[in-house]
Amino acid sequence: MRIVPIPCLADNYAYLVVCEKTNKAALVDASEAGPVTRVVADADVALEAVWSTHHHHDHVGGNEEVATRFHVGAILAHVSDKGRVPGQTRFLESGESFAFGSLEVDTLHVPGHTLGAIAYLVSAPGEVPCVFTGDTLFVAGCGRLFEGTPMQMHASLASLARLGNSTRVYCGHEYTENNLRFAHHVEPSNQDIVRMAERASAFRADGRPTVPSTIGDEKRVNPFFRVASPEIRRIVGISEDADDVEAFAAVRRAKDTFR
Repeated sequence: MRIVPIPCLADNYAYLVVCEKTNKAALVDASEAGPVTRVVADADVALEAVWSTHHHHDHVGGNEEVATRFHVGAILAHVSDKGRVPGQTRFLESGESFAFGSLEVDTLHVPGHTLGAIAYLVSAPGEVPCVFTGDTLFVAGCGRLFEGTPMQMHASLASLARLGNSTRVYCGHEYTENNLRFAHHVEPSNQDIVRMAERASAFRADGRPTVPSTIGDEKRVNPFFRVASPEIRRIVGISEDADDVEAFAAVRRAKDTFR
């Protein structure tokens, strides 16, 4: 498969996912039509679907214009987002899977940022799988809890953490440098964070996206995957006997006010 990140708006990413065996393509999160239309037209592919991760406007604002421009008949989102995702034609149940050309797509319901958030896990024979996480999992971070609870988001991140370590993570925003500043603030002894921050800074200076990371990377640097770390708990002020959900909630509150 081929994946093309498409910068949109101020710091969003849409993604063009191409099945190279069939030339069929899907678009993850049509944030806005302009940049997406240019990339799809230049790619010379058959755009057949839009896969929306959640209903927020900065992820679905281009759905209908893109669908009209390329005669796309399928706009996918979670069933609970019915009426909130423009142009939605398919209402995915939790855990639903489907084929797309030679690709296999598994959907993971990952509530927390929103109640209808889903991730798309895309696999092809002999290739490393990729997961499109929207605003649930960022590189070195996670989304704010706008609709869900800490328990829901912790469970959603745990389900993503169970994916293979080599799974590539494509998230919805270019928040990596700020996320890594926070990660270093709460776990300053973690040298993996330092190395990833240096890499991210070099990539951004060169105008390159910091995506993808991998699930293995996230386990090493993401404080929301690492809430059991004694150092994180000490710096954030989490008691030793707090369970992981309580610890997650405290780390999320700390990130909300971090500058």
